[in-house]
Amino acid sequence: MMFRRVRRAVTLALVLGLCILRYWLRRIHGPLTLEQRAVWLQDAARMILRALGIGFHVEGQLPACGLVVANHLSYLDVIIISAAMPCFFVAKMEIVSWPYFGKAARTGGTIFVDRSSLASAMSVAEQISERLSLPVPVLLFPEGTSTDGAEVLRFHSRLIDPATTAGAPITAAALRYMIEGGIEERELCWYGDEPFATHLWKVLGVTGFSAELCFGEPRIYPHRRVAADRTHAEITAWREANALATENVMAAQ
Repeated sequence: MMFRRVRRAVTLALVLGLCILRYWLRRIHGPLTLEQRAVWLQDAARMILRALGIGFHVEGQLPACGLVVANHLSYLDVIIISAAMPCFFVAKMEIVSWPYFGKAARTGGTIFVDRSSLASAMSVAEQISERLSLPVPVLLFPEGTSTDGAEVLRFHSRLIDPATTAGAPITAAALRYMIEGGIEERELCWYGDEPFATHLWKVLGVTGFSAELCFGEPRIYPHRRVAADRTHAEITAWREANALATENVMAAQ
């Protein structure tokens, strides 16, 4: 396992450097548009997942625009969802200070919000409204934090408001982790006070780690609270159904 971790860590470092190089090569002819930056992030995410040994499977139709709301298990969600489709994330302000990843997120068009500031939330809502007119969806984690996957926390609705006000489609996206060998999902979730480096070191040593990402049908909702509650119910139902199916398969083996 130690050899695997070291090998993946070296590969990851090389891939991160290559991602930077590919970004600057794309900028030879001038600054990239927001859409082009989202596509760059998608390419980078796919390379990073390969370096980490993480696979992913997508169910449903990839949304081409509007707002996408998803449950949140760890920072890996951003890489997995980015690998599936170009999108603009709404993320907590603390990520800006993360080595490499903060800069990469900003480069990819991420919108940063200070959740303790009403002024920041209002500014971010305006930015979301502007992005909703682009042919790239905005991705929001309405739980406001990552969890151990035991339950999907109640969705905050404030940043869903720009989509309901504009009559933009809102798509629910349910995410879950699967690990071979009977390892529980929560072991690869990043939550609580676990240091980032400790969690990444754990991920580097895991084999048979994959993710499932399921997109529902895009819908237009009359009010942000209605949108929050219905997408929450849709995501919860999908996760519970798939968790039960997995348990039945394991019990039959």
